[in-house]
Amino acid sequence: MTPGARLRQLMAGGTVVAPFVFDGVQAKLAQAAGFEAVYMSGFGTAASYGLPDLGLIGLGEMSANAARIAAAVTIPVIADADTGYGNESNVARTVQVYERAGVAALHLEDQESPKRCGFLEGKQVIPQDEMVLKIRAAVAARRDPGLVIIGRTDAVQPNGWDDATARARAYHAAGADLVFVDGLKTREMIEAAARDLAGVPQLVSTWLISTEEARRMGFALFIQLGVMLRHFAGFEAILRELRDSGSVSLSPAAASVEPITRLLSGE
Repeated sequence: MTPGARLRQLMAGGTVVAPFVFDGVQAKLAQAAGFEAVYMSGFGTAASYGLPDLGLIGLGEMSANAARIAAAVTIPVIADADTGYGNESNVARTVQVYERAGVAALHLEDQESPKRCGFLEGKQVIPQDEMVLKIRAAVAARRDPGLVIIGRTDAVQPNGWDDATARARAYHAAGADLVFVDGLKTREMIEAAARDLAGVPQLVSTWLISTEEARRMGFALFIQLGVMLRHFAGFEAILRELRDSGSVSLSPAAASVEPITRLLSGE
C-alpha cells in the first residue's frame, strides 16, 4: 500500500491527527507515541535553517526534508509544499518531486510569492482562477492516484470569509482531495469552517481545539500546531535555565541518551 493509499484508508476511519514535525527524530518520536501520521511543517523546516517562514527556502530544501522525514518513519507524511514554487508547470514538477520523496499528501497554497506564514498578516493571494489551474496541474501530475492533494487558501485575512470559502469549494471542485482554510485564529472561525464547508473534506491546523472536537466537527485531518509551539517555547526555557542557574534539571527518565539511541536504532 502506498503512503497516500494508507492515509486515505486512515481518513476513511475518522479524523487523523498529525503532530507538527520538522526532522526525522521528531517524526520517529511521534510514531513511537502511537500517532498514525505526521505533518512536515514549512514553518519548522524554515526555522531549522534559521530562517522565518517567508518563502526563503524552495523546492530543493523542502523536498529534501520531506524525503528525510518519510525515510525515518513508516507512517504517512503530510507535507507543506508552499505555493508549488511557480506556475502550473512548476506545480507539476513539485508534485512529482514530493511523490518521489515518499510523502502521502501535500498542500499547495494560493498566496502570491514570496509567501508568508499563514498566521501572519500581510498575505496576498493570487486570483482564484489561477489557483484552480494549479490544482488541476497538481492532480494531473501525480503518478500515484493515492497521493492526497490538498488545496489551501490564505484568503481569509486579505479578502474575507466569503472569498475564502468560495475558493475552498472551487479547489475541491478542481480535484483537490481536501481543502485547507488557513489562518483560523479563533474557535469560532474553526467552527464556521466546519459548518460553512460541510461536505467538503478539510484539513484544520490549530492548537485551539482538541482531537475530540476536531472529530466532532468532521475534519478529515487535524495537524496539531501546539506540539511545535511548545517545542520552541520549551527549548527556550531550558536555555534560560542553563544561562541563569548554570545547570539543567532532568528527571531520572530524561537523564540518559539510551532511550533515544534505541529509538533511532530501531530497537
